[in-house]
Amino acid sequence: MTISTGDKLPDATLTQMGADGPQQVQLADKLAGRKVAIFAVPGAFTPTCHSAHVPSFIRTKDQFAEKGVDEIICISVNDPFVMGAWGQATGATDAGITMLGDASSDFTKSIGMDFDAPPAGLVARSKRYAMLVEDGVVKVLNTEENPGACETSGGEGLLASM
Repeated sequence: MTISTGDKLPDATLTQMGADGPQQVQLADKLAGRKVAIFAVPGAFTPTCHSAHVPSFIRTKDQFAEKGVDEIICISVNDPFVMGAWGQATGATDAGITMLGDASSDFTKSIGMDFDAPPAGLVARSKRYAMLVEDGVVKVLNTEENPGACETSGGEGLLASM
């Protein structure tokens, strides 16, 4: 079943790079009592994700803060080492965007946002989407029909839906 507006996100254990290596992060802890923007991408360093999706949230970070968003989280079906390197390469980490890996795709599958594109080498990856979550409940959900597009799921697209 695909997640919808009004649904509570399931808890998940994701990973991020910390000062001493990979750290487990409980998604429920990040969301409890907070307003969070989450966006997901098919893969770190892939063209649209790298040149459009992450930059759109770096550009709009201050506008999200003005709307009371406590944190912006990027999720990708990648390991924490890749997510850490990607956050550094894009400037997302320096901008304060939290880069979380869903290496086994468990969270992505649990919300029905997984897809496969074997010809591109992408298996069990995440669809491109952005959501506004308040205290764990999805308030806005923007999903791209075309994984190569970044329109409604970009920073500007999510802001326009809030």
